[in-house]
Amino acid sequence: MTAAGLPMEVTAEGLPTRVRIHEVGARDGLQNEQTVVPTEIKAEFIRRLADAGLPTVEATSFVHPKWVPQLADAEQLFPQLDGIDPERLPVLVPNERGLDRALALGARRIAVFGSATESFAKANLNRTVDEALAMFAPVVARAKDAGVQVRGYLSMCFGDPWEGPVPVAQTVRVCRALLDLGCDELSLGDTIGVATPGHVRTLLASLDEAGVATSRIGVHFHDTYGQALANTFAALQHGITTIDASAGGLGGCPYAKSATGNLATEDLVWMLHGLGIETGVDLDRLTATSVWMADVLGRPSPSRTLRALSHKE
Repeated sequence: MTAAGLPMEVTAEGLPTRVRIHEVGARDGLQNEQTVVPTEIKAEFIRRLADAGLPTVEATSFVHPKWVPQLADAEQLFPQLDGIDPERLPVLVPNERGLDRALALGARRIAVFGSATESFAKANLNRTVDEALAMFAPVVARAKDAGVQVRGYLSMCFGDPWEGPVPVAQTVRVCRALLDLGCDELSLGDTIGVATPGHVRTLLASLDEAGVATSRIGVHFHDTYGQALANTFAALQHGITTIDASAGGLGGCPYAKSATGNLATEDLVWMLHGLGIETGVDLDRLTATSVWMADVLGRPSPSRTLRALSHKE
């Protein structure tokens, strides 16, 4: 449990007063597990995350089971989340077939997932960057016609395991293309965790220059080199108010073996609350949820905050 009065709240000038945490543990986290988590456990995980106050809990992915077998139960899972506003439960869709499946179950927020690099586009989608964008075009158009909000994930924004450093202009081009398709929001992915704060600031400034509103950008950092919180702080200084994180630091990427866990939601919440930034998240309930999931998976969480708080119980 959190000790009374901790973390001590000390604000910093120029930061947002409130941040929306986009929780990805149930999808981006569990998709990388070696063993399949039962549907009932996934549903309980999502319910607990929502009850902890996380406003957005990414639920699952409507991809072909061959590619992500851990999420093959999307049709069985989504109905078990009845009672949670579907506006809080975005799902990934790779193509029009995935969109059909999601809409049939009442999904109200979807995401498409592209790449800033050709190598990862080929590995993840078996297409070039531009071929993937062409595939997304009817998906986004149909979703918008149905009144569904669309997020555009963009992987490898800062570095690629095959290509190395990714030119900022290259990332900006694909960001601009996703918005031109009709995406409401972008999530900038540091898929292999190689970003540093200066790189983050430079990319965000370049997006400003390209006419991309800060309000339409979220950031998605991995902690491979221990930079996720530093990069998040740099994004906050730029005015970013949507941060992706994963309960307990779950996750990686099945198509990028060097990608380790996502930024842990507990670590993010501890920092934000210490800065006086509102999240709506109950850290004690979140911690209890991640401890429970770690027990289910049979291994400790990499989250330092989670370990510190759970050891005090």
